[in-house]
Amino acid sequence: MNRTLKCGRESISIGKRTLVMGILNVTPDSFSDGGKFLSVEAAVAQGKKMAGEGADIIDVGGESTRPGAIKLPAAEELTRVIPVIENLRMAVKVPLSIDTYKSEVARKALAAGACIINDVTALRGDRKMAQLAADAKVPVVLMHMKGTPRTMQKRPHYRNAVGEISDFLRERASFAIRNGIKSENIIIDPGLGFGKRIEDNIDIIRGLEKFRRFGYPVLVGPSRKSFIGNILGLSVEERREGTLAAVTACVLNGADIVRVHDVREARHAALVAGAIRARAIRRQGRKD
Repeated sequence: MNRTLKCGRESISIGKRTLVMGILNVTPDSFSDGGKFLSVEAAVAQGKKMAGEGADIIDVGGESTRPGAIKLPAAEELTRVIPVIENLRMAVKVPLSIDTYKSEVARKALAAGACIINDVTALRGDRKMAQLAADAKVPVVLMHMKGTPRTMQKRPHYRNAVGEISDFLRERASFAIRNGIKSENIIIDPGLGFGKRIEDNIDIIRGLEKFRRFGYPVLVGPSRKSFIGNILGLSVEERREGTLAAVTACVLNGADIVRVHDVREARHAALVAGAIRARAIRRQGRKD
Protein backbone atom coordinates (compact mmCIF):
# COMPACT_ATOMS: atom_id res chain seq x y z
CA MET A 1 0.00 0.00 0.00
CA ASN A 2 1.48 3.30 -1.12
CA ARG A 3 -0.33 6.47 -0.15
CA THR A 4 0.50 10.07 0.62
CA LEU A 5 -1.41 11.79 3.43
CA LYS A 6 -1.59 15.56 3.28
CA CYS A 7 -0.88 16.92 6.73
CA GLY A 8 -0.68 20.69 6.97
CA ARG A 9 2.68 21.82 5.65
CA GLU A 10 3.98 18.26 5.42
CA SER A 11 3.09 15.08 3.58
CA ILE A 12 3.25 11.61 5.11
CA SER A 13 4.24 8.74 2.84
CA ILE A 14 2.57 5.45 3.73
CA GLY A 15 3.90 2.16 2.43
CA LYS A 16 7.61 2.72 1.89
CA ARG A 17 8.36 1.69 5.48
CA THR A 18 6.56 1.42 8.80
CA LEU A 19 6.20 4.89 10.31
CA VAL A 20 6.76 5.68 13.97
CA MET A 21 4.24 7.76 15.92
CA GLY A 22 5.65 9.11 19.18
CA ILE A 23 3.34 9.26 22.20
CA LEU A 24 3.29 12.57 24.07
CA ASN A 25 0.92 12.30 27.04
CA VAL A 26 0.27 15.69 28.64
CA THR A 27 -1.53 14.06 31.56
CA PRO A 28 -1.02 13.38 35.26
CA ASP A 29 -2.47 9.86 35.13
CA SER A 30 -1.55 7.97 31.94
CA PHE A 31 -0.68 4.35 32.69
CA SER A 32 2.98 4.63 31.67
CA ASP A 33 4.26 8.19 31.80
CA GLY A 34 1.57 10.13 33.63
CA GLY A 35 2.91 13.38 35.09
CA LYS A 36 6.28 13.31 33.34
CA PHE A 37 5.33 15.84 30.66
CA LEU A 38 2.52 17.77 32.30
CA SER A 39 4.25 21.15 32.03
CA VAL A 40 4.47 22.84 28.64
CA GLU A 41 8.26 23.03 28.89
CA ALA A 42 8.67 19.32 29.65
CA ALA A 43 6.22 18.32 26.92
CA VAL A 44 7.87 20.46 24.26
CA ALA A 45 11.31 19.17 25.26
CA GLN A 46 10.06 15.59 24.94
CA GLY A 47 8.49 16.35 21.57
CA LYS A 48 11.74 17.82 20.32
CA LYS A 49 13.59 14.76 21.60
CA MET A 50 11.23 12.42 19.72
CA ALA A 51 11.58 14.48 16.55
CA GLY A 52 15.35 14.22 16.85
CA GLU A 53 15.08 10.45 17.29
CA GLY A 54 13.19 10.08 14.03
CA ALA A 55 9.50 10.24 14.91
CA ASP A 56 7.35 10.54 11.78
CA ILE A 57 4.34 11.81 13.75
CA ILE A 58 3.94 13.07 17.33
CA ASP A 59 0.62 12.25 18.99
CA VAL A 60 -0.37 14.75 21.70
CA GLY A 61 -3.00 13.67 24.23
CA GLY A 62 -4.45 15.45 27.24
CA GLU A 63 -6.82 12.81 28.61
CA SER A 64 -5.76 9.39 29.86
CA THR A 65 -7.51 6.42 28.29
CA ARG A 66 -5.89 3.86 30.58
CA PRO A 67 -8.15 1.10 31.93
CA GLY A 68 -10.45 2.61 34.54
CA ALA A 69 -9.93 6.21 33.46
CA ILE A 70 -12.80 8.67 33.85
CA LYS A 71 -13.89 11.29 31.33
CA LEU A 72 -12.14 14.67 31.47
CA PRO A 73 -13.93 17.98 30.78
CA ALA A 74 -13.00 19.50 27.43
CA ALA A 75 -11.89 22.74 29.08
CA GLU A 76 -9.26 20.94 31.15
CA GLU A 77 -8.09 18.92 28.18
CA LEU A 78 -7.68 22.11 26.16
CA THR A 79 -5.55 23.79 28.82
CA ARG A 80 -3.18 20.82 28.65
CA VAL A 81 -2.80 20.27 24.91
CA ILE A 82 -3.18 23.63 23.13
CA PRO A 83 -0.07 25.36 24.55
CA VAL A 84 1.98 22.25 23.82
CA ILE A 85 0.77 22.01 20.22
CA GLU A 86 1.30 25.72 19.61
CA ASN A 87 4.87 25.63 20.94
CA LEU A 88 5.77 22.28 19.41
CA ARG A 89 4.48 23.36 16.00
CA MET A 90 7.10 26.12 15.99
CA ALA A 91 9.85 23.87 17.35
CA VAL A 92 9.65 20.83 15.05
CA LYS A 93 8.69 19.98 11.48
CA VAL A 94 7.15 16.64 12.43
CA PRO A 95 3.37 16.42 11.80
CA LEU A 96 1.32 16.58 15.01
CA SER A 97 -1.68 14.46 15.87
CA ILE A 98 -4.32 15.26 18.49
CA ASP A 99 -5.40 12.25 20.54
CA THR A 100 -8.98 13.13 21.45
CA TYR A 101 -12.58 12.08 20.88
CA LYS A 102 -14.00 15.56 21.56
CA SER A 103 -14.76 17.76 18.55
CA GLU A 104 -14.12 20.98 20.47
CA VAL A 105 -10.65 19.82 21.44
CA ALA A 106 -9.91 18.56 17.94
CA ARG A 107 -11.08 21.81 16.32
CA LYS A 108 -8.88 24.00 18.51
CA ALA A 109 -5.94 21.60 18.22
CA LEU A 110 -6.13 21.73 14.43
CA ALA A 111 -6.20 25.52 14.58
CA ALA A 112 -3.14 25.41 16.85
CA GLY A 113 -1.14 23.30 14.41
CA ALA A 114 -2.18 19.64 14.65
CA CYS A 115 -3.08 17.97 11.36
CA ILE A 116 -4.30 14.47 12.32
CA ILE A 117 -7.19 13.41 14.56
CA ASN A 118 -6.62 10.22 16.55
CA ASP A 119 -10.04 9.19 17.89
CA VAL A 120 -10.11 6.18 20.22
CA THR A 121 -13.91 6.02 19.87
CA ALA A 122 -13.84 5.83 16.06
CA LEU A 123 -16.16 8.88 15.79
CA ARG A 124 -18.67 7.50 18.31
CA GLY A 125 -17.70 9.71 21.25
CA ASP A 126 -18.88 13.02 19.78
CA ARG A 127 -21.48 13.28 17.02
CA LYS A 128 -19.82 16.46 15.70
CA MET A 129 -16.41 14.88 15.16
CA ALA A 130 -17.11 13.32 11.77
CA GLN A 131 -18.31 16.60 10.29
CA LEU A 132 -15.31 18.43 11.74
CA ALA A 133 -12.88 15.93 10.22
CA ALA A 134 -14.67 16.05 6.87
CA ASP A 135 -14.62 19.84 6.76
CA ALA A 136 -10.97 20.02 7.86
CA LYS A 137 -9.94 17.37 5.30
CA VAL A 138 -7.43 15.83 7.70
CA PRO A 139 -6.39 12.21 8.28
CA VAL A 140 -8.42 10.45 10.96
CA VAL A 141 -7.47 7.38 13.01
CA LEU A 142 -10.46 5.14 13.75
CA MET A 143 -9.70 2.84 16.69
CA HIS A 144 -11.56 -0.16 18.07
CA MET A 145 -12.38 -0.13 21.76
CA LYS A 146 -14.73 -2.53 23.51
CA GLY A 147 -16.73 -0.39 25.95
CA THR A 148 -15.14 2.72 27.47
CA PRO A 149 -11.80 3.25 29.22
CA ARG A 150 -13.64 2.89 32.51
CA THR A 151 -15.15 -0.49 31.59
CA MET A 152 -13.11 -1.94 28.74
CA GLN A 153 -11.00 -4.38 30.77
CA LYS A 154 -13.90 -5.82 32.79
CA ARG A 155 -14.02 -9.34 31.38
CA PRO A 156 -13.78 -8.57 27.65
CA HIS A 157 -14.81 -11.50 25.49
CA TYR A 158 -14.71 -12.32 21.79
CA ARG A 159 -15.57 -15.43 19.83
CA ASN A 160 -13.29 -14.25 17.04
CA ALA A 161 -11.38 -11.09 17.96
CA VAL A 162 -9.92 -10.39 14.53
CA GLY A 163 -13.22 -11.01 12.76
CA GLU A 164 -15.30 -8.92 15.16
CA ILE A 165 -12.84 -6.03 15.18
CA SER A 166 -12.60 -6.16 11.38
CA ASP A 167 -16.38 -5.87 11.11
CA PHE A 168 -16.37 -2.91 13.49
CA LEU A 169 -13.61 -1.05 11.64
CA ARG A 170 -15.24 -1.71 8.27
CA GLU A 171 -18.49 -0.23 9.59
CA ARG A 172 -16.79 2.82 11.10
CA ALA A 173 -14.86 3.49 7.90
CA SER A 174 -18.13 3.32 5.97
CA PHE A 175 -19.70 5.71 8.47
CA ALA A 176 -16.81 8.12 8.03
CA ILE A 177 -17.12 8.06 4.25
CA ARG A 178 -20.90 8.58 4.41
CA ASN A 179 -20.23 11.65 6.52
CA GLY A 180 -17.86 13.23 4.06
CA ILE A 181 -14.45 11.96 5.16
CA LYS A 182 -12.43 10.89 2.13
CA SER A 183 -11.33 7.27 2.09
CA GLU A 184 -7.72 8.35 1.55
CA ASN A 185 -7.84 10.14 4.92
CA ILE A 186 -8.85 7.07 6.92
CA ILE A 187 -6.41 5.13 9.11
CA ILE A 188 -7.61 2.14 11.14
CA ASP A 189 -6.35 0.90 14.51
CA PRO A 190 -7.46 -2.45 16.00
CA GLY A 191 -6.89 -1.05 19.51
CA LEU A 192 -4.38 -3.28 21.27
CA GLY A 193 -5.14 -3.27 25.00
CA PHE A 194 -8.49 -1.50 24.67
CA GLY A 195 -10.90 -4.15 25.88
CA LYS A 196 -8.68 -7.08 24.91
CA ARG A 197 -7.37 -10.20 26.63
CA ILE A 198 -3.75 -11.35 26.22
CA GLU A 199 -4.74 -13.84 23.54
CA ASP A 200 -6.80 -11.22 21.69
CA ASN A 201 -3.82 -8.87 21.46
CA ILE A 202 -1.64 -11.68 20.16
CA ASP A 203 -4.24 -12.71 17.59
CA ILE A 204 -4.59 -9.11 16.41
CA ILE A 205 -0.85 -8.78 15.81
CA ARG A 206 -0.77 -12.13 14.00
CA GLY A 207 -3.78 -11.09 11.90
CA LEU A 208 -2.77 -7.59 10.82
CA GLU A 209 -2.77 -8.57 7.14
CA LYS A 210 -6.53 -9.15 7.41
CA PHE A 211 -7.02 -5.53 8.45
CA ARG A 212 -4.82 -4.34 5.59
CA ARG A 213 -7.22 -5.93 3.08
CA PHE A 214 -9.63 -3.04 3.57
CA GLY A 215 -7.15 -0.77 1.83
CA TYR A 216 -6.58 1.62 4.74
CA PRO A 217 -3.27 2.17 6.53
CA VAL A 218 -3.11 0.19 9.77
CA LEU A 219 -1.83 1.80 12.96
CA VAL A 220 -0.93 -0.38 15.95
CA GLY A 221 -0.07 0.74 19.49
CA PRO A 222 1.71 -2.02 21.44
CA SER A 223 3.88 0.24 23.57
CA ARG A 224 4.27 -0.92 27.19
CA LYS A 225 0.80 -2.48 27.16
CA SER A 226 -0.36 -4.77 29.95
CA PHE A 227 -0.36 -7.87 27.75
CA ILE A 228 3.42 -7.46 27.43
CA GLY A 229 3.72 -7.08 31.19
CA ASN A 230 1.56 -10.14 31.76
CA ILE A 231 3.63 -12.26 29.39
CA LEU A 232 6.89 -11.17 31.00
CA GLY A 233 5.71 -10.61 34.56
CA LEU A 234 7.15 -7.09 34.49
CA SER A 235 6.02 -3.61 35.52
CA VAL A 236 5.34 -0.78 33.07
CA GLU A 237 8.86 0.61 33.56
CA GLU A 238 10.42 -2.72 32.54
CA ARG A 239 8.57 -3.37 29.27
CA ARG A 240 10.89 -1.74 26.74
CA GLU A 241 12.37 -4.95 25.34
CA GLY A 242 8.95 -6.59 25.25
CA THR A 243 7.59 -3.59 23.41
CA LEU A 244 10.36 -3.82 20.82
CA ALA A 245 9.54 -7.49 20.28
CA ALA A 246 5.90 -6.54 19.76
CA VAL A 247 6.87 -3.70 17.39
CA THR A 248 8.97 -6.15 15.38
CA ALA A 249 6.05 -8.58 15.15
CA CYS A 250 3.70 -5.77 14.12
CA VAL A 251 6.02 -4.68 11.32
CA LEU A 252 6.56 -8.22 10.07
CA ASN A 253 2.79 -8.70 9.96
CA GLY A 254 2.16 -5.51 8.01
CA ALA A 255 1.69 -2.53 10.34
CA ASP A 256 1.94 0.78 8.49
CA ILE A 257 2.38 2.87 11.66
CA VAL A 258 3.45 1.90 15.19
CA ARG A 259 2.59 4.16 18.13
CA VAL A 260 5.28 4.07 20.82
CA HIS A 261 6.85 5.83 23.78
CA ASP A 262 10.48 4.95 22.95
CA VAL A 263 10.93 6.39 19.47
CA ARG A 264 14.61 5.79 18.81
CA GLU A 265 14.56 2.13 19.79
CA ALA A 266 11.27 1.43 18.02
CA ARG A 267 12.45 3.11 14.84
CA HIS A 268 15.54 0.92 14.74
CA ALA A 269 13.49 -2.23 15.35
CA ALA A 270 11.00 -1.19 12.67
CA LEU A 271 13.70 -0.51 10.09
CA VAL A 272 15.28 -3.94 10.57
CA ALA A 273 11.96 -5.79 10.63
CA GLY A 274 10.81 -3.78 7.62
CA ALA A 275 13.85 -4.79 5.63
CA ILE A 276 13.15 -8.44 6.42
CA ARG A 277 9.50 -8.10 5.43
CA ALA A 278 10.35 -6.29 2.19
CA ARG A 279 12.82 -9.01 1.25
CA ALA A 280 10.25 -11.73 1.93
CA ILE A 281 7.63 -9.94 -0.18
CA ARG A 282 10.06 -9.56 -3.10
CA ARG A 283 11.01 -13.23 -2.95
CA GLN A 284 7.37 -14.27 -2.79
CA GLY A 285 6.62 -12.06 -5.78
CA ARG A 286 9.29 -13.79 -7.84
CA LYS A 287 7.82 -17.19 -6.94
CA ASP A 288 4.34 -16.09 -7.98
